[in-house]
Amino acid sequence: MRQQPVLIEEYGSLALLTLVTHRNDRRVNVDIQPALLRERFYPRSRQTVRPARQFAAETLHAWGVTCRHDVLLCVSELATNALLHGVPPGRGYRLRMLRYEGTVRVEVHDSGSGRPRIAGRDPGAEGGRGLLLVAAVADRWGAVARLPGKAVWCEFAVGPAATVGAGEPGDGL
Repeated sequence: MRQQPVLIEEYGSLALLTLVTHRNDRRVNVDIQPALLRERFYPRSRQTVRPARQFAAETLHAWGVTCRHDVLLCVSELATNALLHGVPPGRGYRLRMLRYEGTVRVEVHDSGSGRPRIAGRDPGAEGGRGLLLVAAVADRWGAVARLPGKAVWCEFAVGPAATVGAGEPGDGL
């Protein structure tokens, strides 16, 4: 069986691998996936939160969603939570974005155990507010078990998906 070549993307000291086809060197994660589903895998490193947020911003722009900056905040928080609590050494996390029926859904999949929850925190604590922020800005959020691990998701109301790619940016809101 012929092995798929990879494209290496550099992020500081990180290198992310992206599959490309043997006939075309376009990145699979950007150019070949269906317009209303995009995903990317990131290795276990805090340096991947920024590229994940950039990928989300590019996706929203491609879909004509221009005024939901709270989506990017939630991508950052869910990716950070996955890295801190859900990604064992040697593993990574997957950021998946879906657009359907007037909704943008963000999912962060990891292979760690445990269920995410909003915990009561000391107001003076430096951390522990990620899911609280997600719950405050997203229209809905939750988590589902998968093997291995879980997917933590949040959803945002936007205009109808049928308007994606039509008209000026932002018309889909």
